[in-house]
Amino acid sequence: MISGFLHLAWKLISNIVLLMVCAGIVFIGYKANQPMAVAGAPAGMTYIEFMQDRLDAAKTVKPSRCGWGMMLSLAALGPIYSLDYTWVATHPDGFLAKVTAPDRDIPQNVAGASWYKIPGIWWTVVERLSWTMLAEHHPGCNLGLVQARID
Repeated sequence: MISGFLHLAWKLISNIVLLMVCAGIVFIGYKANQPMAVAGAPAGMTYIEFMQDRLDAAKTVKPSRCGWGMMLSLAALGPIYSLDYTWVATHPDGFLAKVTAPDRDIPQNVAGASWYKIPGIWWTVVERLSWTMLAEHHPGCNLGLVQARID
């Protein structure tokens, strides 16, 4: 009887985790195909188009390690910073907010946001961080201007 209960609990937990992973993939796929909400982004440009443009720019920038370094930096640090900045934005009085340096990519006025708004806040942070790291001018390593899509 106990083994049956443990088996049921394990199945339930594993199915919930699988459902959450699938929902996360669907959410990211949906948001990545919507126009970006970052100031300075060309009108109607999606996150996928932005990343394609930045990958093309990384292939042409000299020195080449610079462009790919920026991409690797975003891939390595982006997930950590996006979670940190989302937590800091929604919990501005917490410990993490006190030890995190101020950054313009941290959303304002979202303290105490409801749980269902957190994924949207997180996505805006992902877009802002990506734009800051890959689209803005950085001395010594400039990927150039983002090219607007042509319909």
